[in-house]
Parts: sequence; structure tokens; C-alpha cells
Amino acid sequence: MAVCTALLTGMEAIACTGLLVGKKASVDGSVMISYSADSHTLYGELYRWPAATWPKGSMLDVAEWDTRKPLGQIPQAERTYSVVGNMNEYQVAITESTWGGRPELEDSTGLIDYGSLIYIALQRSKTAREAIKVMTDLVKNYGYYSSGETFSIADKNEAWIMELIGKGTGNKGAVWVAIRIPDDCIAAHANQARIQQIPFNDKENCMYSPDVVSFAREKGYFSGKDEDFSFAKAYNPYDFGGLRGCEARVWSFFRKYDKSMDKYTEFIKGDPSKEPMPLYIRPDKKLSVQDVQSAMRDHYEGTVLDMTQDAGAGPYKAPYRWRPMNFKVDEETYVNERAIATQQTGFVIVPQMRNWLPDEIGGILWFGVDDADMAVFTPLYSSILASPECYRAGNGDMLTFSWTSAFWIHNWVANMAYHKYSFMIEDIRKVQQELENGYQDVIPAIDKAAAELLVKDPVEARNFLTWFSTTTADNATARWKELGEYLLVKYIDGNVKKESDGQFLRNPYGISVYPDFPGYDENYYRSIVKSAGDRLRVK
Repeated sequence: MAVCTALLTGMEAIACTGLLVGKKASVDGSVMISYSADSHTLYGELYRWPAATWPKGSMLDVAEWDTRKPLGQIPQAERTYSVVGNMNEYQVAITESTWGGRPELEDSTGLIDYGSLIYIALQRSKTAREAIKVMTDLVKNYGYYSSGETFSIADKNEAWIMELIGKGTGNKGAVWVAIRIPDDCIAAHANQARIQQIPFNDKENCMYSPDVVSFAREKGYFSGKDEDFSFAKAYNPYDFGGLRGCEARVWSFFRKYDKSMDKYTEFIKGDPSKEPMPLYIRPDKKLSVQDVQSAMRDHYEGTVLDMTQDAGAGPYKAPYRWRPMNFKVDEETYVNERAIATQQTGFVIVPQMRNWLPDEIGGILWFGVDDADMAVFTPLYSSILASPECYRAGNGDMLTFSWTSAFWIHNWVANMAYHKYSFMIEDIRKVQQELENGYQDVIPAIDKAAAELLVKDPVEARNFLTWFSTTTADNATARWKELGEYLLVKYIDGNVKKESDGQFLRNPYGISVYPDFPGYDENYYRSIVKSAGDRLRVK
């Protein structure tokens, strides 16, 4: 299927965004990646697999991550490592974004889908390079069930982008290429294949399937010289949808750290004839974990695609558009922007890998649920032994509300805010920053205390980190519930309650003072006049 078709229809359900930061591009020397797991049916919860030793002959049940459809069984590894979300105990983290690509290359008989690739590799890999081998061996041996994917694969020293697509039913395996992001660079991907020319001779920083070019020639996707081969052009050619809905998100991230990126504006607005963007760039400043978290909250603010600046934003400048993404007026088809932050996110993460600390302490999975714009990234050390109750798998689901589930509490708050965004986001940001800044302040002390415990008793150190991670997450959810109650009281029925020093004002007899009636801004009033005409004019 063409990417444009997928963008305007089915890709809405699987569209995700990933950012990558090399260790010399970060302020503290950590490697970071990110991921928004965007889907209209994905529930925001924390997956966890404890480390285990398996008897010889054990088999692993494989099910499709998106649907839980059973796909088959493969031999279990003798030893598997503990995994929390998308990060394991050795500070290996893996995320993805789906781009589909050529439909004839999907293999309905494959045993390994893209989600299984991630979570099996995390249980079997101690480094990013080892994860790439595990993943490519899995699809080679058992077949690849999904469509085209880009993976972020990182550890405490390196960050890689790997792109992979199957070979079609009856041709088991996949074609793929993996490129290491230079340590002083940042990269991103968002549902569009991004790897162009392959540095075949750079064995240290590039890996690829032996038939990545010959298979494209065999299928008629490419006919030139090897040095001119582009993985993206062969297996996921650019079109309007792939640029406007996908590459535009990469551009919005890059332009925050490279002022020359505006030269690609016509390209990301949908013109595939223009020069494509690079796979990675050297940023003009180093990024902190909070910079990456902030980038995951982007809606193209301050760019030509700014979602707050057209009538679709409504009277309260909401940078959101309900699906479907495309619509028709007078037989002309239009498309809404698709930003990094979007309402249908299940969970959003920023895995941070720190090579100067022991693995038990070095890996932090910054984890949030629902819309990244209004999520709270809470720190979960990758060695923890239990999930917080608020993120626990089984605490509610997509059809079952739970007042102790972070996913439902955040959705409750966000769905209030969407309808009075310019007002409520100010209150939300205060609490969000209060919490996240507090975590940054306390992490050094937690690292130090855990390091001291680790020398004396490794189990006690992990218990301590588990206590900190679970307590912090559950407390953040309780605080968010308080925020929701506050917003409901403050903004009920379109009014705004008066406050002083954080307290709602009452008259001398204990009754609420009269609220403010803020109405709408002038631009919105003008749009009402334009559409309603004489009907509303005072005679």
C-alpha cells in the first residue's frame, strides 16, 4: 500500500515516533531514545518479564503484540534477562515505528511480528549489537509476520536505527539495514523508512542483510549501482502522506537543534522531488532528558505547520484533530497535521542509559501514559522487581475504567483539557513541571544511595530502587487525580473560578464568589460572525 493511503486510513492505528540521542550529544553522557506507542486500542500499562533459567526443550509462545493473535512457538533461550517495559537489566532499549512499505512483502505465514522482535530480543541481549543479531536471526529462522518497521536499538554506549521488511509469503526472512548513529548526533523516525544510501564498507557502523540490494533488483524496485541504492526509495518510496504525516515530525524535532532545517520545508510539506533530510544531524547544543521529554510533546508550535493557528484549533487553540485525518470539502481532499504528541497514545517513554553507573542503577525508563503532552514521565529503574500499581498490567483495560490506573486518570484529565486547552494547559504544566523537576532533583541522591547499597547487598539495592520507582509513580497518579478534581471545579460549565494563593475564593458567608466569564478570543468571534451572518447581530 502507498504510504499516503496508509496515513489517511489504517496507519492512524499504528503511527509512532522515536527520537535518538548519542552519548556525546547529551548533556550528561547518557544515550537516550524515545517512543510514543500510538494506537486507538493500545492500553497504557507496564510490561515486565523477570529473569529466568529455562529447562532444555522449553518452548516460547509467540503472539502478535497488536492483537494477541497466537502465531506459533519457538524454542526458548536457556537464560532470559529481566525486562521492564522496553528496557532490560543490561540497559538495552528497543522501540519502533511502523511504515508498512510494499504490501506484497508481507508474510502471513511468519512467526515473528514486530512486537515479539522487540520483547524477545530484550530478554536475550546484553548490547544493542547483540539485539540486532537476535532480531535478524529470529526473522531469518522463523519468518517475519509484520510489515515494514524502523527500530531504535540502543544500549549504554551506542544508538542504532534498523529498518526491516519481509520478503513476502513463501520467501521466509527479511531484508534489513542497521546504521549506528554517531555519538555526537541525534536522529529520529516516524512511520517512514529513513535510511538512504548504505555505507557497505563501514563494517563497524553498518550492518545489513546480504541480499538487501539484490532482492530489490529481483523485485524490480531498483536497477542501478550498489552505491546509489536507497533502502527507503526501494522499500518505502516517499509520497505526500509519508512526508506530511511522518517526515514532518522528524523535521520538527531536528529544527529545534539545527537552524538550517527550514530548507527542507517544501519537502516535508509533501514534495518528494525535493532533497530528503539526513538520517541524523549534529545538534547545535547538547540535549538533556527533559529536552527529549519536551520534544515528545511537540505539535509543530512555531512552525508553518503549527496546529494552534488554524480554525481547527477551535476557540481554545487546541493542537489536536479528531480522526479521521483526512476530510473532503467540495470534492477536494484535505489532511490534518499529525504531530509527535497525539491523543491516542497508549504509553510514552524516554529510556536513558548511563554507562558510568552499574547496570542496576544506570538504566532509567522514564515512563508515562496517554498523550505525551499531558503525561508525567516518572523514573523507573530498569532493575526493579515489581510494577507500580498505577501501571500494573491488568489494572483496568481499554474497556474497563480504574481510578487507580494512571492511564485512565491521565485520559480523564486530558479529555477535559482538549475542550478548554489554552486555559487548562497552564494549570497542567505547573503540576507536570513540579513533579518532573522534582524527579530530576532527587535522582542523584537515589543513585548514590543505591550504589552504596549495591556494594553491601545487591538484592537490597534492587528492593530500594523498586520502592522508589513504584512509590514515585503511584504518588504521581494520585497527584494527577487531585489535578483532575481541581480542573473540574475551576472550569465547570465554561466559567473560571476565582483564586488566591491556590485557594478558590468564597464570600464572607462561605459561598463561592461569582466566577469569571472569559468567553472567546476575537478571532473565534469573527469566525462566528462570518458563519452566522445577520442572525446574531443586535438590532
